[in-house]
Amino acid sequence: MPSPHFSPPPLAPLTLVLGGARSGKSAYAERLLQDHPRRLYLATAEAGDDEMAERIRHHQARRGAGWETVEAPLDLCGQLGTQARPDRPLLVDCLTLWLSNLLLAERAVDAEIDRLIDALPGLAGPVVFVANEVGFGIVPDNALARAFRDHAGRLNQRVAGCCQRVVLVAAGLPLLLKDPS
Repeated sequence: MPSPHFSPPPLAPLTLVLGGARSGKSAYAERLLQDHPRRLYLATAEAGDDEMAERIRHHQARRGAGWETVEAPLDLCGQLGTQARPDRPLLVDCLTLWLSNLLLAERAVDAEIDRLIDALPGLAGPVVFVANEVGFGIVPDNALARAFRDHAGRLNQRVAGCCQRVVLVAAGLPLLLKDPS
């Protein structure tokens, strides 16, 4: 739900909102687009079990009306190219789930990340990306989890390098890391 005390800054062409699990990053990213009458939510999550289905329902209920949703669990680059328009900002939630989907589908992760990075400068409208910052924790005890953490860290670094604004959200509070002004 939008805060009555939150006045979103003007949208940068590309924004990355990072944070840990349950940090408030998605709610913050949604508030960035709250004043736009037309906004699109590119959802990367898939409801693979009851718990994930409940998380998706929670996100949908919090967003409320006014959002069009397109699912993009694997073809994020294709959907960004198709959906980005100057008159409609996009929210991608989240890059980390997209990465997980790529790994589980045994896609060429580095090639997909390259494809995303190559697409960003040419997008026709503003995009806000949400991603988990997974590198603050302990080193995982298995190879797949370590590979995921490493891919996520490199993905976040590369996307942040392309974005004009980068925000880290912790405990619901945004910390501006990079700003166009």
